[in-house]
Amino acid sequence: MAFVLPPRSAHAVGQQQQFNPYAENGGTILAIAGANFSVIAGDTRQSEGYNVQTRYAPKVFRLTDKAVLATNGFSADGNMFVKKVRQRLEWYRHAHAKDMSLPAIARLIQSMLYQRRFFPYYVYNILGGIEDDGSGTVYSFDPVGSYERETCRAAGAASSLVQPFLDNQIYFKNQSSAPGSPHPTHLPLSRVLPLVIDSFTSATERHIEVGDGLEIYVVLAKGSPLQGLETVHGITELTSGPNGERMFVIRRNLKRD
Repeated sequence: MAFVLPPRSAHAVGQQQQFNPYAENGGTILAIAGANFSVIAGDTRQSEGYNVQTRYAPKVFRLTDKAVLATNGFSADGNMFVKKVRQRLEWYRHAHAKDMSLPAIARLIQSMLYQRRFFPYYVYNILGGIEDDGSGTVYSFDPVGSYERETCRAAGAASSLVQPFLDNQIYFKNQSSAPGSPHPTHLPLSRVLPLVIDSFTSATERHIEVGDGLEIYVVLAKGSPLQGLETVHGITELTSGPNGERMFVIRRNLKRD
């Protein structure tokens, strides 16, 4: 008697094994450049879907006295990428006895991301800081290294909520100005900080992957006034030298379970 194989089920035929080394760990980052300052911020929640993995996973990292990098996406890739960037900056510091300039750091990040384009770091990076001429600058990157200089940029889980708000408040899109009173090119720091806090407060209310804590890094150009920072609660100065740029970090709670 001949042996007949049983028919394969439709479910078995449709099964396919795939390898996915990446994960999306939520959170949101943003950066805003002013005339003589940059503000870079990120929440501290790390999650995968609706599962909160930790309530304190920093997404904003100090690189030099005048450069701060924010990363968002796959947390493991982000931490490894920051480690490698810091290593390259340390090599440069030992070789040249000075820190790399902000445009050079942006070009370095672009090169490091592009080198991994066939198996990329699954991270969106925003670099903020002070140029050599004392102006505030923001550079935004995609995972394979394309980047541009901007005034403001948001990335991450709630970017679709935060970026339109920044477009309206920073770029003044869809706002008409009074005759003879054009919109300012740059907002003062005293106006930017409440916008950043409001952005994350609103995102926390609307998005499950954003919350717990908020870290805001402020980099001021050399000789710039504090512009109201002396009255801000929860602020710590990270400045390493008395005669250069000044850096501060502000930590707040974002209340959501």
